[in-house]
Amino acid sequence: MFTIFAQYPTFLVFLAIVLAIAFTIVLMPAWIKLLKSSHIGQQVRADGPESHLVKQGTPTMGGVIMLVAVVAVALLVGKPTAETFALVGATVLTGALGLIDDASKVVKERSLGLTPKAKLVGQFLIATVFCLVAVNWLHVAPTVEIPFVYTFDLGVLTTVVPVGDGIAIPWLYLAFVDILLVGLCNAVNLTDGLDGLAAGTVMIVMIVMAAIAYRSDMLEPAIFGAALAGACIGFLWFNSFPADIFMGDTGSLALGMSLGCLAVLTKSEFIVLIIGGLFVAEALSVMIQVLYYKKTKKRIFLMAPLHHHFEKKGWSETKVVVRFWIISGVLAATGFSLYFAETLMAVA
Repeated sequence: MFTIFAQYPTFLVFLAIVLAIAFTIVLMPAWIKLLKSSHIGQQVRADGPESHLVKQGTPTMGGVIMLVAVVAVALLVGKPTAETFALVGATVLTGALGLIDDASKVVKERSLGLTPKAKLVGQFLIATVFCLVAVNWLHVAPTVEIPFVYTFDLGVLTTVVPVGDGIAIPWLYLAFVDILLVGLCNAVNLTDGLDGLAAGTVMIVMIVMAAIAYRSDMLEPAIFGAALAGACIGFLWFNSFPADIFMGDTGSLALGMSLGCLAVLTKSEFIVLIIGGLFVAEALSVMIQVLYYKKTKKRIFLMAPLHHHFEKKGWSETKVVVRFWIISGVLAATGFSLYFAETLMAVA
C-alpha cells in the first residue's frame, strides 16, 4: 500500500509507529466497551498486594487490539516477505495461546488459566517451528555472538531430515533458541503486573530492536518492531494508572515471543538479554524466590516478581513503573551501544 515510499525506508519505520498508535487508540475504546458489557474482567491473584484488589473486574485481553494493529501495520507498510510472515505467525500464535489462557481465567473466575505445562508446551512448539523456519528458509546462521568476545557455532551438531530439499535441525542452536524465546515470553508475562509497566518497557525495547533491524538492513523486521512499539504506545493511553484495560496474557506472551524472534532474525540473541535486562531480572527474581524458599522456607524478596518487592517496600505503583522504565531505557541503550560498536569494529 505504501510502496510509493519504498525509497524512504526511515519514513516507513516511523510511519509504522504512527499507524500502530492510531489503530490502537481508535479501536481500543470499542473493545473496552464490548468487554465491559460482556463482563469480561481481570481476576486478581489472592496473594498479591492488597492495593491491587480494586483492579478486580478491570477489562482484560487488550492484547487482542494490539495484535490487530501490529499485523495490519506490518502488512500494510511493509512487504509481505518470508521474514514478515514468520514474525507475524509466531506472534499471533503465541497471542492465541495467551487468549485461550485469558478466556479460561474469565470462565473459571480465577487468576490461573491454562496449566503451566500446557502453556510451556505451546510456547516450545511455536519457538521450535520458528527456529527451524529461520534456519532453513530465512538463512539464519546457527551461531550466537557475544560482542568483542567470541562467536559460538551451535550448528556443529546438525541432523538433516530428508524432506523436500532437506530440513536441517541444529540441535544445540534449537535448544538455545527454544530457551531464549520461551524465557522471554514468560519474562515479559511476569513483568505485566503493574499499570503501564509491561507496555512501557516493551515499547522502549522494541524501538531499540527496530533500530538494530534497520542497522542490519532488515527493513521488514524493523517495521514489525516499530509497529510493536507503536501498539504499546497506543495501549499506554488506556493502560496508564489507573488502567482502563489490561493486555492480559494475549499481549504479554505475544510481546515476549516477538522480542525473541526479532533477536534471532537480527542475530542479537545475546545482546537482547541486555536490552531486555529488566525482563530477565523479573524472571530471575521469581526463580530465586521459589528455589530459596523451597530450601530454607525463607524469602529473599518481600514478594516476587521484583516490582512487587518495591511495592511492599512502600513505593507507589507509579513510582515503580517510572523507575523501571528508566532502568529499561538504560539497559536498552547499553545493549544498542554494544551492538553498534561491535558492528563498527567489524566494518573497520
